[in-house]
Amino acid sequence: MDQNARMFRTAGAGTRGAALLTLASIVSVQSGSALATGLFDSVGPAGAVFLRASFGAVALLLFTRGAPLRTREWPHRDVWLLSVSVAAVNLFFYAALDRLPLGITVTLEFVGPLGVAVLGSRRPRDVIWVVLAAIGIVLLSDGSGGDIDGLGVVLALSAGFFWGAYILFSDRVGALAPGAGGATMAAVLSAAMVAPLGIAQGGTDLLAASTLLAGAAVGVLSTAIPYAAEMEALRRLPRAVFGVLMSLEPAVAAAIGFLALSQDLEALEIFAIGLVVIASAGALRSAATPAPHD
Repeated sequence: MDQNARMFRTAGAGTRGAALLTLASIVSVQSGSALATGLFDSVGPAGAVFLRASFGAVALLLFTRGAPLRTREWPHRDVWLLSVSVAAVNLFFYAALDRLPLGITVTLEFVGPLGVAVLGSRRPRDVIWVVLAAIGIVLLSDGSGGDIDGLGVVLALSAGFFWGAYILFSDRVGALAPGAGGATMAAVLSAAMVAPLGIAQGGTDLLAASTLLAGAAVGVLSTAIPYAAEMEALRRLPRAVFGVLMSLEPAVAAAIGFLALSQDLEALEIFAIGLVVIASAGALRSAATPAPHD
């Protein structure tokens, strides 16, 4: 076989593998979210966040062998701002998930990365993605007849705002030092931040063996596996392709909500989610592609 042909075939296989890793990350995150809903009755959304954050932080510390704790660079302000963003996005997301179906919650939350992508673009045509996403969000917020919890919508959109903040501060923290140290330290700090509210809401039920086991599974599914998978995928995928794949998250969330939680969606809600997926794919692909020079 020609050397160039072998090289292209190897590259293609690597790209396909990275795409599968990205999809596995999405499925893992949404499976963790579905599993977390089973903790709400016993420890509440805040208690579930505390368990996820604690086990997720431990997993990341093991993954990085505790290196972030031995550095002197992480008292930086941006690390604290990233930690606040991580804590807030999870608290608002789980609070919204307690009131809304998984697919709708994730779709509304996706305004965060979509907004960051559009605001960072210099292409006038990207207003199309804003319009599509706005239509989808309005349709979801309207509830196809008023069945959607209004407070849940506000909580999900708030989670989206902090997801956008997380993206911005994550870039800044990543510039402080290479590797996973910043994200790991932010995970540790955010776990400490949510601890008072989580312990107050969950109480002694947090110590039940079944609760701890479920919390550990949520932490691994929602934090450890996605982090490792996305780090590897980003080494082999162009940012534009990665962004388009990540935009499938609302659709995957809706599917897992249907399969795992028996959360049916009306046709109009499925249409609205589809609009946000298309808008997110367009905006994220555009943001990851260099803009043409005038």
